[in-house]
Amino acid sequence: MSDTPFAAIILAAGKGTRMASDLHKVLHPLAGQPMLHHLLGTIDALGAARAVVVVGAGRDQVEAALAGREVAVAVQEPQRGTAHAVRQAEAALAEFSGDILILYGDVPLVTAETCARLLDRLNAPDAPGAVVLGFRPADPGAYGRILAEGETITGIVEYKDADAAQRAVTLCNSGMMAVRAADLWPLLGQIGNANAAGEYYLTDLPMLVHAAGRPAVVVEAEPWEVAGVNSRAELAAVEALWQGRRRARAMAEGATLIAPETVWFAWDTQIGRDVVIEPHVVFGPGVTVADGAVIRAFSALEGAEVGPAALIGPYARLRPGARIGRAAHIGNFVEVKNASIGEGAKANHLAYLGDGSVGARANIGAGTIFCNYDGYFKNRTEIGAGAFVGSNSALVAPVTIGAGAIVAAGSVITRDVAPDALALARPDQGQKPGWAARFRTRMAAKKAEG
Repeated sequence: MSDTPFAAIILAAGKGTRMASDLHKVLHPLAGQPMLHHLLGTIDALGAARAVVVVGAGRDQVEAALAGREVAVAVQEPQRGTAHAVRQAEAALAEFSGDILILYGDVPLVTAETCARLLDRLNAPDAPGAVVLGFRPADPGAYGRILAEGETITGIVEYKDADAAQRAVTLCNSGMMAVRAADLWPLLGQIGNANAAGEYYLTDLPMLVHAAGRPAVVVEAEPWEVAGVNSRAELAAVEALWQGRRRARAMAEGATLIAPETVWFAWDTQIGRDVVIEPHVVFGPGVTVADGAVIRAFSALEGAEVGPAALIGPYARLRPGARIGRAAHIGNFVEVKNASIGEGAKANHLAYLGDGSVGARANIGAGTIFCNYDGYFKNRTEIGAGAFVGSNSALVAPVTIGAGAIVAAGSVITRDVAPDALALARPDQGQKPGWAARFRTRMAAKKAEG
């Protein structure tokens, strides 16, 4: 990639009325992360020197979402078109003299590789004045058209301003482009608004560059990269595009997805080799799955680490802070939260393991609950290696079950259990001979009387 420093301007001032939402459009999640953050991750990967997000309404929301990032926010009010929006970033970049990459906050799938191609072409030996990202969709619809001879742009026209011949062109304008800062700011002031919408179009910039003596050129991307989001339906369509590519990548890297179209990844999901993922599995953010693990059907994972050869599910839920060791088993209807499960340990049925640890090769019986919350604080349950906890046990934290200890089924454990001890905390079983038969006779007589 070019060594010339670059800054990114991300346009996000649209009202987003078709989203019918109180949440700013660019903050709607894609694969568990705001669309805006996808773009910021892309430019971070390329080493952007500066970044400016141009917003209209909803500035407070965007600034809150950018907390901790070195990203400037500029406001476009009122909205007078894309060229007017870019001009709002000038103050934030007043001292910057490198290249400018212009992106759109509601077009989150553009790749770092494509952005690098724009910047590289801008810095090629023949030094074009601007590089525009074009694409050829199956249905050009109402997209603006790029008129070109080879790669040299001869015109860009919005669909509503195009004649029949121009609308027949299949090369469409994404709106994204790369231009030098030294060219951008002076030329923006020359853009007029003599068009059907009375707006200042950024699409006029390439032709102004051309008139100044250097050609504007087009670089083409795949249509999926420039898919935009203006409605909930389009958000779902872009999610489907992202998921499809992520599934393909997981399989290419050595994972088995039995029914790929039913598996949903998050933006940062990490999957090892020889992992098997059964149908209807959902990954939230922050999940790592090590080599050889199996994630069975209808499981949900978020903020969890799954160790090598571990077995998860079916119908398991791993919540943030779950750490599942090598070859451990987390079975059906088991929930783990902020707890580590040691190597070879098993919790195969109907359990809640929250805020604690389970030692290597320990066995947790069906119906076991870590009673971790006392109404004020979360407390921990520690279970030693090789311990056995019988079914329907309630372990009232804070409590420690020693290595090798056995907790009898149905026990409520409120005090620590020593290693290799048996803990039995339930009433003695009583029995009344013949009571059941007498009860049924009495009840039948009452029913007959009634």
